[in-house]
Amino acid sequence: MMTGFEPHDHVGCIADAMSAAEQRCASRSLRLTAVRRQVLEILLQEHVALGAYDILEHLRLAGFNSQPPVAYRALDFLVTNGFAHKVERLNAFIACSYPGETHSPAFMICRNCDVVAETRSTPVKGSLGAAARSVGFRIERTVVEAEGLCPLCQEEAI
Repeated sequence: MMTGFEPHDHVGCIADAMSAAEQRCASRSLRLTAVRRQVLEILLQEHVALGAYDILEHLRLAGFNSQPPVAYRALDFLVTNGFAHKVERLNAFIACSYPGETHSPAFMICRNCDVVAETRSTPVKGSLGAAARSVGFRIERTVVEAEGLCPLCQEEAI
């Protein structure tokens, strides 16, 4: 399953993700503060990865403190608890498409429009995992990012 390049019920997508975040926070005694909630909602609005300063601008427009530590602390909480991911190539953040599920995300990044789609990957079970096992290495974390053209940008190029 993949999200990001497919049509979907965006309002429902946001509502489901917020509900999953609230439930996970409640079950783990985590605080989904107003700023953390707002940052998650900002990330859920678009399927493009947002940089910290983009998020700060959204926070400022929403009436929150727009100092960099505010955004970075909220992003750290969201990433640490699986509600968001950092897209290394873009030095930006995106809401997790599979909140509450343990998974290794893989990102497909459109080089034209910067839309990002997340899918689940299993690098530990694939050829990377086999190569690691053959040398006695234990993979703890992977970041898979592929760059290319999304379906819409491919159509526009024709």
